[in-house]
Amino acid sequence: MAIHIAEPDTGRQAMTDLAQAFSSVREQSCRLVQPLSAEDCCVQSMPDASPAKWHLAHTTWFFETFILERFEAGFRPFHPAFRVLFNSYYEGVGEKHPRAQRGMITRPSLEEVLAYRKNVDQRLLALLAQALTPEFGCELTMLVELGLQHEQQHQELLLTDIMHLLSMNPLLPPYLSSAAVTDAGAERIASALQWQSFEAGVIEVGHKGAGFFFDNETPRHRQFVESFSMASRLVTNAEFLAFVEDGGYNNPLLWLSAGWDWVAQQKITRPLYWQDAHAQFDSAWREFTLQGLQPLALHDAVTHLSFFEAEAYARWAGTRLPTEAEWECAAAYSGAAAGADYFGVAWQWTTSSYAPYPGYMALPGAVGEYNGKFMVNQYVLRGSSVATPAGHARLSYRNFFPATARWQFSGLRLARS
Repeated sequence: MAIHIAEPDTGRQAMTDLAQAFSSVREQSCRLVQPLSAEDCCVQSMPDASPAKWHLAHTTWFFETFILERFEAGFRPFHPAFRVLFNSYYEGVGEKHPRAQRGMITRPSLEEVLAYRKNVDQRLLALLAQALTPEFGCELTMLVELGLQHEQQHQELLLTDIMHLLSMNPLLPPYLSSAAVTDAGAERIASALQWQSFEAGVIEVGHKGAGFFFDNETPRHRQFVESFSMASRLVTNAEFLAFVEDGGYNNPLLWLSAGWDWVAQQKITRPLYWQDAHAQFDSAWREFTLQGLQPLALHDAVTHLSFFEAEAYARWAGTRLPTEAEWECAAAYSGAAAGADYFGVAWQWTTSSYAPYPGYMALPGAVGEYNGKFMVNQYVLRGSSVATPAGHARLSYRNFFPATARWQFSGLRLARS
């Protein structure tokens, strides 16, 4: 993860605004765990997920380690052991607790983690209220903004991780309503799928203009795309159900070799949170959601798909997944249109491997570790989801996950040549 290049405003009003943004983001993380018990917050459902308590502590660790440790006079850590316990994968910082064992951290308690957050918040706000030299003020502002973007990423992960955890509980308990989760609402009718055509040509890809961006969104560069068409909306549950009922999960001709091996070994027959129509209840399909077990909303976008499932569906439909350059081209043209679902519904798989843009250079030091070293064996997803915090999405944002990951709100948009 890296900071944006634009020179930040370090004036007093700008610092006041930054302090307000800091408080708002930090308070939102605490609101997300209010519906949860202390037991909910401690458990880790799988190695790829993290306990809610760990998310709360790690985002606090970021501000303490990268900001207070550097800028606070007479710095003393809240707890010396937290530097290792809540480090994620910053090798430049030092040792870290094994990721797969985060669910074993029964202590510190949730209460102590919340006290840790309060302590760090007070100290950082006091730091922002100080008169700083322009040099330190500039660096401090960029690091705080980076920390806030980092925390917003973890807010989405907190929701997807707790959803996965609750789905494994035999009681199938719901995650109660919160300001960050959209209302399940009434059944919506999907619009008829249309195809938007784009001519071949050279386009520009990557971040431009003002505002925050991560280093993997740069440098902006030219790229040639052949003529293509993009679907006007995401694939729905009803459309994906047709694939399931047509035996899509049993037909090896529809799958990449590695995908077929994965489906066969894991005995996968449907999207992650779907309940088999003939399993527990009656003939109706159901889906586990943040609101608990619900009837499958046929006209909603299908979510929680792996890259392998999205690619197999596209092959079954006689189409394909878009490249990320095609997606960015189409979203730039259509994303602001009324009813467009490029953002705020589901992350959308592309066929583009997560790799550096031409001329990419990771920043030096531990803060620069976040993106560059993960550019292997992963695919790019574009857009944003219902769990993405408001204001966190943008056209050039590059999300990325391995081909088998499907506990995120990941769906698909079709393309064709």
